[in-house]
Amino acid sequence: MIPQSINAQPVNDWPVVRCFSGAELSRLKMPIGGIGTGCISLSGTGQLVDWELFNRPAKGFSPDSFFALHLAGADQRHTRLLEGPIPDDQFEGPDGSRRPLAGLPRFSDAEFHAAYPFGQVLLHDQKLPVEVRVQAYNPLVPGDVAASSIPALIYRATVRNTGQETLQVSVAANVLNVVGHHRDQQLPKGNRFERLETAAGTVLSGSSNEVSEQDEAFGTLALAALDPVSSSRTSWAKRSWGDSLLDFWDDFSADGLLDEPEESAQVPTGSLVVSKELEPGESADFGFLIAWHFPNRRAWTEKGVYGDLIIGNHYASQYRDAADVVEQLRPRLTELESRTKSFVSALADSDLPAAAVDAALSNLAVLKSQTCLRSADGTFLAWEGSNPHEGSCHGSCTHVWNYQYALEQLFPELAWSMREVEFLHTLDDQGRMSFRACLPLDENGTQWPVAAADGQMGTIMRLFRTWQLSGDTERLRRLWPGAKRAMEFAWIPNGWDADQDGVMEGCQHNTMDVEYYGPSGVNQSWYLAALAACVELAERLDDAEFGAKCRRLLDSGAAGTEELLFNGDYYQQKIIPPLLEENIAEGLRIRYDHEGADEGSDDLVNPALQIGSGSTSDQLVGHSMAQLSGLNTGLNPVHIAKALDSVLEQNHRGDFHAHFNHLRSYALGDEQGLLNCTFPRGERPLRPFPYCNEVWTGLEYSAAIGLALEGRHEAAQRVVEEVRQRFSGRRRNPFNEMECGDHYARSMASFGLLHAWSGLVYDAASNSITVTAQNGTWPIVAGKVLGQVVVRQGEARFVPAQTAQPAGGSWPSVAVVSPQRVRPKAGA
Repeated sequence: MIPQSINAQPVNDWPVVRCFSGAELSRLKMPIGGIGTGCISLSGTGQLVDWELFNRPAKGFSPDSFFALHLAGADQRHTRLLEGPIPDDQFEGPDGSRRPLAGLPRFSDAEFHAAYPFGQVLLHDQKLPVEVRVQAYNPLVPGDVAASSIPALIYRATVRNTGQETLQVSVAANVLNVVGHHRDQQLPKGNRFERLETAAGTVLSGSSNEVSEQDEAFGTLALAALDPVSSSRTSWAKRSWGDSLLDFWDDFSADGLLDEPEESAQVPTGSLVVSKELEPGESADFGFLIAWHFPNRRAWTEKGVYGDLIIGNHYASQYRDAADVVEQLRPRLTELESRTKSFVSALADSDLPAAAVDAALSNLAVLKSQTCLRSADGTFLAWEGSNPHEGSCHGSCTHVWNYQYALEQLFPELAWSMREVEFLHTLDDQGRMSFRACLPLDENGTQWPVAAADGQMGTIMRLFRTWQLSGDTERLRRLWPGAKRAMEFAWIPNGWDADQDGVMEGCQHNTMDVEYYGPSGVNQSWYLAALAACVELAERLDDAEFGAKCRRLLDSGAAGTEELLFNGDYYQQKIIPPLLEENIAEGLRIRYDHEGADEGSDDLVNPALQIGSGSTSDQLVGHSMAQLSGLNTGLNPVHIAKALDSVLEQNHRGDFHAHFNHLRSYALGDEQGLLNCTFPRGERPLRPFPYCNEVWTGLEYSAAIGLALEGRHEAAQRVVEEVRQRFSGRRRNPFNEMECGDHYARSMASFGLLHAWSGLVYDAASNSITVTAQNGTWPIVAGKVLGQVVVRQGEARFVPAQTAQPAGGSWPSVAVVSPQRVRPKAGA
């Protein structure tokens, strides 16, 4: 019997997780686009900003493109931008205001309602006889990469007549043809729009005859209306002193219609107008699509800059041009919106705290940003984040992407692609995994000369998760030889664990961009997680000898971690100087070439840049990921609970007024958060690891996940709420938790919160779900297995999302277990 589905509301009645208003709108910019396609952001007031379509970031590029509303009644006419008021901090600029088109009439009040990828701007104005709800999104469907990788922004304005008379309502969509855009350069003069009548309706197809076919910004742009068009323009009149805009405004304000300009010199802006008559109290939707197609993505070089090699975009191979995107997308709009809503509602309608849902969803903007890409052959690749005009830190960095949970849970297919890069292309014959993949993969995959200890162990843990969530044993079997080599690399002479006792005493490059000498809680947690994963995988693949060795190391490593690192309060680092360079195996140590980078770290007798006696907020990050995968690292549960308590007590700051931080600042003044590291026992190294005084959201979420798994839900909720309060829109963009760049991948650690609250583990091989929660309604997101687990008094059932389809023809079974019963054999 199929259980009753969740989410049966009307499609456009979108869920809302968080609301923003007033000053909170000033920094809010929600990226909208497909995975690996680039994006356009919807601002807090409804403006389309940051058009990042041209195969690299483009923060600040906000062309004069907008939607306008015209109202006509018996005795009244009004014309407005479909945008709210300009935030106070954008009033001053070199041209008066920093906001483009600042002088156009707009609504007097706005609110932003969010549940990513859904963004809604509610517009009000007492002087107008209407209320307007602007909605914009791009599909995000778990388990369906193609549906989530469409290069388009879907826009809908719902207008309600709140007056006493019939209104003629017109909405004009106006888009500048930005094909050929390059920073600090004018757009090509050959840009133009062509009006097409297609099966999908009226489309303005934008192209250029002056852009090289090899240019990054070569491609097409399309604007389409979802209703019959009442009038249009393929260009605006070319006039001086801003009078091109004046000509448009006069024309549209006269009657809500547009005429083509007569001038031969023209501005490459296209306009489509949809007009409808509304009786008092009546509402109507005005829908539009903006689509794009820019095929020439360039590869990064080994130095992390853009090179000459074109690796292309997978999305571009799925469509002829931007107009074809419209034609393929138009018939599927209702279906894709419904499926996206099913996903969001599974989270929003659960018993998870709103802050956890907000954090998990909002950081999925990373997947839709220029941080992520797919080359023409479909390979998933990524930067760590995005700088304003280029990627930040190339190569699908293992030690950063380790922290995130989203890719494996949402899109196992993309996670498998990442695993293939790691275990087939960036792994050398000895088992050293370049923690930055160089391109092209077949020739240069292992060109980066250093492996990261946390990164390499984390990829083994993520291999287990990818297999567990997908059940694809054939793919696992293909990658298993590489996974074994990656683990065995830890045991090479002068390596991370040369004496093979399960404790990493050797030189360990890591996500803090330095080498740790000697074991630490954070790196041991990754190592133990990887060993526990190998025990399970070896058993699945009938590799008993390797599994037995990993089990021995897991047991001895857990005991050694407790003995050497747990100080009664938390897991610290035991510094073991290598003394001589020949005691460090090749490929373990990075030598940065910028000025001063080696100073101090070259001292192998008294090494600098260590944790030492410090308490890091992510000291149990690998353990928590293992626990959320049903694995047992063998660490003492009492000590784990004590360490998490210590993180809350010692790393938390109620404000940052008195806090000293010598590097980047992500928390300031009256804000609250967890420091990356503190030294509650004193004995701080003279030069601790560089980022100890910073606050990283990915580390905070990792701590919150650990707390939630321990049943410390109130404490976990407080940690998450403090993060999201810092990203309120007033000071920072709630859809951009930056670290080393915008849309930073580590922030997607927040997706692990979804299953942590209930202790949920999904196993695709057995098609089963276990939870530790005794009561509640909890989301499950595991590829195409999407819905909720409802637990009442120890009895549980799975309720699928409305649009979900059972994997293999049957829904998973559900059982409530105690935390101690979850895979007890590993490390027992």
